[in-house]
Amino acid sequence: MNEKNQGFPKTRSGTKRLQKEIIRHKSVYVLLIIPLAYYIIFKYFPIWNGQIAFRDFMPLDGVIGSSWVGLKHFDTFFKSFYFWELLRNTLFYSFGKLLVSVPAAILLAVTLYESIRPRLAKAVQTLAYLPHFLSWVIMYGILLVLLAPGDGIVNDIIKALGGEPVAFMTDTKTFPWIVIFSDAWKEMGWSAIIFIAALIGIDPSLFEAALVEGVSVPQRVWYITLPSIRPVIVMVVLLRLGTILDAGFNQMFMLYSIPVYSVADIIDTWVYRQGLLEFKFGLATSVGIFKGIIGLLLIGVSNWTVKRVSDSSLL
Repeated sequence: MNEKNQGFPKTRSGTKRLQKEIIRHKSVYVLLIIPLAYYIIFKYFPIWNGQIAFRDFMPLDGVIGSSWVGLKHFDTFFKSFYFWELLRNTLFYSFGKLLVSVPAAILLAVTLYESIRPRLAKAVQTLAYLPHFLSWVIMYGILLVLLAPGDGIVNDIIKALGGEPVAFMTDTKTFPWIVIFSDAWKEMGWSAIIFIAALIGIDPSLFEAALVEGVSVPQRVWYITLPSIRPVIVMVVLLRLGTILDAGFNQMFMLYSIPVYSVADIIDTWVYRQGLLEFKFGLATSVGIFKGIIGLLLIGVSNWTVKRVSDSSLL
């Protein structure tokens, strides 16, 4: 009993100390209220409604009042005639954007960092950031001005050189590449921000030593710059893998049309038609859960693989 009683004062003193620290840093805890409220309302609370995937959801009956159907919606999605086509298109665009956008962002960040003309670097940086703030509606208009088969700038050049105009936006061969490279063009500058921040954190003494040794710029980039930001590159790639089944609904919804459905229809656009236009909320929710599970598995496997071959990982 004595030993137990001796622990009470320590516990009380620890609690009082914690209370004093909270009061002392109360402004920080007040600031935490907004992000906590955001995650609770928009991230954790909707998990309760995730059970719609296992119910024949009727809005008038509510979530609990709707009848339980088990894995019926998952079975419907997996046995759908379009399942493999949707999965193929989604993975193609996701991996294509990953393989193009991330290297492009790294290249832009390194180029800006190594530039010896600060004013030019700032101008290029601003112009590279600008497309990120444009909606895909505006980007679609720009692409039409550039690629329209009748009077698009690119086709005008092709016709001036004696060639035949190409319907880039409605050709199943060119459309996928338009999607991938237009996404890289729009997001490359914004994605480069995190790499520029990582570059700024590199120890300047490494570059000074390289300068003394007479190392060329390409060698400095290859042996100092890129290895120094490798942890950040790994983190970005792992986070992108977690959303590999999100191929960009807004972009695809604006760019695709009936002639390119076979190569443009992705999981998100199919869910939009099934879930919102045909009011199949249970089916749409089940696909969302499927995407979340695949993303979680990909992050876990990728993180484990990177951990075994490198010293960089998320955890």
